[in-house]
Amino acid sequence: MPIEDVILTTDNCRYCLMCRHVCPVGLITAKETLTPHGWGLTIASVRRGLLEWDPNTVDVLYSCADCGTCRAHCVTDQPLPEAIAAARAEVASSDLAPSAVTEVHAALQEWGNPYEEKAPSPVEGQGDVALFVGDDAQYLWPTALEAALKLLKAVGVEPVLIGVGRNNGYLASSLGYPETAQRLAQATLDDLSASGANRVLVLTPGDFFTFSQLYDERLGVEWPQDVALQEVVTFLAEQLEAGALKLELSKDETPYAYVDPTHSVSVTTRYDAPRKLLAAMLPTPGRELFWRRERAHPCGNTALQYTNHHIATHLNYSRLDDALKAGARMIVIEDPGCLAQLSRHAEMFRVEVRGLYELLADHLK
Repeated sequence: MPIEDVILTTDNCRYCLMCRHVCPVGLITAKETLTPHGWGLTIASVRRGLLEWDPNTVDVLYSCADCGTCRAHCVTDQPLPEAIAAARAEVASSDLAPSAVTEVHAALQEWGNPYEEKAPSPVEGQGDVALFVGDDAQYLWPTALEAALKLLKAVGVEPVLIGVGRNNGYLASSLGYPETAQRLAQATLDDLSASGANRVLVLTPGDFFTFSQLYDERLGVEWPQDVALQEVVTFLAEQLEAGALKLELSKDETPYAYVDPTHSVSVTTRYDAPRKLLAAMLPTPGRELFWRRERAHPCGNTALQYTNHHIATHLNYSRLDDALKAGARMIVIEDPGCLAQLSRHAEMFRVEVRGLYELLADHLK
């Protein structure tokens, strides 16, 4: 985002409280500085020479989850998350980013992911349909990928795998390294070109948001206009409705809740699909969390897991506590990053965490 647009955005947001009540970080920390208008005011104050980027203000800047909830609740669609990412880019280019940030960036530069010292796998074969795998599914929760492929095969789709082990570019952008994010984005587009696909399926709303919106707005990277983009979850819901996907009814009556994954608020057309799939398989109606659908909060799998581990952990606590208060004893979610985060703390809340893709695959007819 051009720097003059960043100034305009933070000036508009610094004294506006329109989205303050839905900010997950603000609600968890109860600190006014760590709310959307607090971040806007901090950035605007640095611009005016009233503050400077020092360890305290940099810590404030990197305590935003970059989850998009503020923008999703803004009547005037102020791109504050993009402004915060651009401010982080200024800080990072001045060598003022926290050491944890620079370490993750180094891993993204060399390996394309923050988890393993392994290069992304090359594309094998060609086909009309590609599936973006990414790094979370490859390294954190591979059973989600295995189950998704089983489900797709059941409806006659065997996709070419692209981006295997590579971050989609969101993390680098969120940490303040747009050039690295652009390189990761271009590598994904190169994989797509090599696959010959005219349709790309993605495992999470975070991937969908990154490809359909973040690439253009933050990175100036254009998604190919002749390549359709769809979540696996919405595709499977369509197949269920058409009768191509057949599911057995489970006998498990454990009270459950579906947890909308990180970045769901940026993909508003996807809310019904996972709930329809679960309703076709589980014998009892799902419980609904308070922070759901258009006001869904993220799990701790945003950049916060590196910039502020304490806040990221409490985002996970908040999701699990929300489920507990709704009367759920099992939560279902498809995002591999969310699954990895929530499962670490589930025992504390006596809640079972299940992967949506795995659950569906177990009940294929």
